[in-house]
Amino acid sequence: MDEFWVFGYGSLMWNPGFGFVEKSDAVIFGYRRSLCVYSWVHRGTEESPGLVLGLDRGGACRGVAFRVADADRSSVLDYLRERELVTKVYLERQAPIRLADGRKVTAVAYVVDRAHRQYAGALDPLDAARIVDVSAGQSGPNDAYVFNTLAHLRETGIRDAWLESVNAEVLRLRGAA
Repeated sequence: MDEFWVFGYGSLMWNPGFGFVEKSDAVIFGYRRSLCVYSWVHRGTEESPGLVLGLDRGGACRGVAFRVADADRSSVLDYLRERELVTKVYLERQAPIRLADGRKVTAVAYVVDRAHRQYAGALDPLDAARIVDVSAGQSGPNDAYVFNTLAHLRETGIRDAWLESVNAEVLRLRGAA
């Protein structure tokens, strides 16, 4: 049986929620990390949506890959589907990734469904910041999600210029930058 890998580009990177036997920095090509998903539950409401990350078409995205033991494949997939497919805005895909040591493997990745009504599209940093600045949901304020994501990405050594621009715009809107 093939090895089972999971690619994380947001909170899965530092909070996978499942056991694994190997962890590696990784890159997925053809997708980019983006605040392109309207959040109706965790960081906003349907009436006042927030924004959360999705893997959207184009570019490349640095993240983390986890190799899961074969015996845990089914339970990890069940967990991921419950976590990632709540409103069906993400599509589960098998995608090629490159690990830090150069190996090329296939991983489960959750990409945004551009046809879903929660797809926000390509927002410029100021438009995204205006949403992030005022939104909140069951898991807290949207700005905390962005600030926390950036902090974790920096700890991992990943720079995300677009997300940093959104962060700067939020601070500018508040007169803090």
